[in-house]
Amino acid sequence: MCQMSVVVEDEGVETMIMENVTHLQVSGTTIEVSAFFEDPRAVEGVFIQAIDFLGGKVILKKVRADSEILP
Repeated sequence: MCQMSVVVEDEGVETMIMENVTHLQVSGTTIEVSAFFEDPRAVEGVFIQAIDFLGGKVILKKVRADSEILP
């Protein structure tokens, strides 16, 4: 089983959202993550910037007012 850490990157600074993530659900610019024995957590106003499968990390990025996210 491969569990991931989820971080939000904002202006070069990474903030940990959750470790040992077992599920990630995308709905527009809201991403919900969950892990065993923890309540799910929704992160709003972000998109997936990168997934590092070898490093076990999902990097989310804040949506800026001047950026365009494709549906």
